[in-house]
Amino acid sequence: MSDKKNSRWKIFTDQLRNKYRLVILNDDSFAEKFSLRLSPLGLIILLGAVTIVMTTLVISLVAFTPFREYIPGYGNVDDRKDIILLSSKADSLENTLVARDWYINNLLNVFSGKTDGKPQKPIKDSTGQYAKIDIKPSEQDLKLRSDIETNQLESTSDKVSANKLNALSQFFFFTPINGLVTTSYNIREEHFGTDIVAADDELVKATLDGTVVFANYTTEDGYVIQIQHGHNLTSVYKHQSSITKKVGDYVKAGEPIGVVGNTGSHSKGPHLHFEIWYNGFAINPQDYVAF
Repeated sequence: MSDKKNSRWKIFTDQLRNKYRLVILNDDSFAEKFSLRLSPLGLIILLGAVTIVMTTLVISLVAFTPFREYIPGYGNVDDRKDIILLSSKADSLENTLVARDWYINNLLNVFSGKTDGKPQKPIKDSTGQYAKIDIKPSEQDLKLRSDIETNQLESTSDKVSANKLNALSQFFFFTPINGLVTTSYNIREEHFGTDIVAADDELVKATLDGTVVFANYTTEDGYVIQIQHGHNLTSVYKHQSSITKKVGDYVKAGEPIGVVGNTGSHSKGPHLHFEIWYNGFAINPQDYVAF
C-alpha cells in the first residue's frame, strides 16, 4: 500500500518538474518570435513570489502613505486631531454653560423671593447617650490651634523643614524647556510655579521618570499634564498647545510630552507654566532646575 502511495507521489512530483516551452510564432511566416521554458512548479513559485511582493507593496502604500485616506474607514489624521480638540473644548464649554445657568437660576430665585428658609434646628438628644463624651481638646489639638492663630503652621513650601528639602538634592531634574523666565515662583501671590517663554514649536520634556496621572484640556490652563514621580514628587506642565501622552503612560526623564503653546484663559502668550510639588507642598522649581 505504501509503495502505491509513493509511486503516486513520485508521478505527481515528476509532472510538476516536467519542462514545457511557451512559443509565440508569427501567424504569416510561422517564425519564432518568443519562447519561454517553464515547469508547473516554477510557475507556482513565480505566482507566489509575485503575490507576496504585490501584497507587501499594497500594505506599505496603505500604512505609510496618504493613499490610506482614500480607503473607506480611514480618515485624515489632522481632521481627527481637530475633532478631538473641538470635543474637549465643547465639553469645557458645556460645563461652563451649566455653571452659568445654575448661577442665573439662583439669582432669579433670589430676586423673586424663592429662597430657602432657615434650616430646621437639629433635635436635641434627650437620651443622655452622649453626655459622658469628653469634648475637651487634646494637647495636640490645642497646639494646632495655636499654630494657626499665630500663622506659624507649615502650610507653604517656604516653611517645609530643611530635612525634607535636602532629600531632593539626590534627584537630577531634567530641564523641561529652555527659555526666558518671565514670572518666578511666588507663594504670596499664589503663583506656585515658574513661567518660561519659548518658541511656539518647542517641545516640553518630563523632568523626572514617572506616570502621567492627568492629561486633558482645561478652560483656565489649556492643555495640562501632571506626572507623579517617586518619593511623593509631582510635576505639572500647563498652557501647552498639544500633548502627546495620556493618563497611565510611563515617561522617562527628558522624554517629550507636549508642545509649548498659548492655551487657557490664564495664558497671555506662548509659554510653559511649570510646577513641582513635594509631599503636597509647592516648591520653587528654580531651586532645582536650570532654565
